[in-house]
Amino acid sequence: MQAPSPARQREDGSARPVRVLVVDDNAGFRESLLALLATDEMVVVGEADCGLRALDLVPELRPDVVLMDVRMPSMDGIETTRQLKQRHPTVGVVALTGHEDQDVVRDMLVAGASGYVLKDSDGQQILDAVLEAVHGGAVISPAVTPSVIEELTEALARERRRAWELEQANDALVERATRRHEMVARLGHELRTPVTVILGMAQILSKGTPSSDERDELLSRLVARATSLARLVERLEVTTAAGLTEAVDLAAIAAEVGADSGRVLVEADPRVPDVEVSPTVARRVLEELVDNALRFSGEGEPVTVAISRNGGGVEVRISDRGPGIPGDLRERIFEPLEQGEPLNVRTHGGVGLGLSVARAAARAMDGDVVLERTGPEGTTFLWMLPWS
Repeated sequence: MQAPSPARQREDGSARPVRVLVVDDNAGFRESLLALLATDEMVVVGEADCGLRALDLVPELRPDVVLMDVRMPSMDGIETTRQLKQRHPTVGVVALTGHEDQDVVRDMLVAGASGYVLKDSDGQQILDAVLEAVHGGAVISPAVTPSVIEELTEALARERRRAWELEQANDALVERATRRHEMVARLGHELRTPVTVILGMAQILSKGTPSSDERDELLSRLVARATSLARLVERLEVTTAAGLTEAVDLAAIAAEVGADSGRVLVEADPRVPDVEVSPTVARRVLEELVDNALRFSGEGEPVTVAISRNGGGVEVRISDRGPGIPGDLRERIFEPLEQGEPLNVRTHGGVGLGLSVARAAARAMDGDVVLERTGPEGTTFLWMLPWS
């Protein structure tokens, strides 16, 4: 027998008897149980002939274990056990019945019973089940054990699969939230620069000291900075739309994005289906990548957007015919404010935020943007995204 729990110890440290409540609608069988349970290790603190009476007695008598008949009028043992465990989760319940129906066994165990013993079982088996229930263990009669083990094994396998699926789903949600947070943090950082510049120029104008030509120059710069700021705000707004998905034709969006330049060629595999993504965010990814390719291609040189399927996802390649990206810049180009040109010889405009936004937006939809290849003949960026 296991060592007594602290709750079952007297003040002198000795073990007190297990307190048992007997619940059965058959008075004769209750009498036989009272005789069986009259041992040094147990004491019957009460008896009940129905489930409702048992629920009333438990808080008053504070039993350690309830021997519960399954088949009773008014409220059966399954419902009584369910309610009892909800109200008093530390009380052990041992089902005692003349039936070995597999469904009843399962329902009783699911309701919270610690054991399931047939009424025609050996008396010692009933006593063992009571003692096991006190210590959190379980005893199931051999007559029902094979079917119960099979049922519980299948249920355990289902629960493990469900737990794994929930864990995977939770990891995906955490990853998506992290990526969106990264995008918001990056864009929020970039908002501060134009706001600071605009504030500084506005303060100069408010003092009224500049000449007419200087005021015109400051106003022109204010308009340019405000326009840049508006574009940054548009980029920031993309993050709020990442979860609003629908079936999107990427080829159609790519054609719309490239329509104004006249230099964008869209090549789409007809087998590529519509993809479940945010159309706003998908457009932003394509706009940033196409804009970057156009900036760094020679004047009149085409930019190609190739859309294909690959395994469980879609691949979008944006290729230019520019000079390529130096090796030391191939990772830095995805950082905010980075461009593939030194500041003192820069010939292309922009704040160096486009590739950073494109990658963050793609990751917000469980995809990614990477530099696939670069060289003297040009550069290709690859946007990878899942089917859904």
